[in-house]
Parts: sequence; C-alpha cells; structure tokens
Amino acid sequence: MNLGLPWPLYAAGAQCLKLRSGSMIKINAKLDSDGQKQADIAKRLKTTQPRVSALRKGKINDYRLDMLIDFAIRPGLRVSIDVAA
Repeated sequence: MNLGLPWPLYAAGAQCLKLRSGSMIKINAKLDSDGQKQADIAKRLKTTQPRVSALRKGKINDYRLDMLIDFAIRPGLRVSIDVAA
C-alpha cells in the first residue's frame, strides 16, 4: 500500500508502525501475565484508565513510540533500539 509519500518517508512510517505494534504486543503480554485490573494498570503506567483501555484494545494510532517505551519500562520490560546500516 502506497500512501502517496516519497519512498524514504513511507519506509520510515512503516518501520515506526512495526516498532509500535511490536511494543504494544509485548506490553499487553506483560500486563496479561501480571493479571491486574485496568485501574491498577493505569496507576502503574501513570496514565488514565481510558488510555489503558485503548492500549489493551490495540488502538495503535493513539500512541507514539516514546509513550510506548515509557509504558514498557514502567512494568519492568527492557527496551533496546538497534540501528544498523
């Protein structure tokens, strides 16, 4: 699918989407294993319950990568970014 963007911008956007989706999957898996209610998760992530609900439903367009990194670190996940040529 081409969004009408020049290739470098399209490729960067696709890579960012891949990073965000992978982060959401890992965060949700961690939250599933912890077994907490959304209100408790919200306190732990320092956000609101509706934001946790959006995260749990996979509403990827509601989250920037930096926010997902914060959400990964707070419950104890390790985050690393590998940049290669």
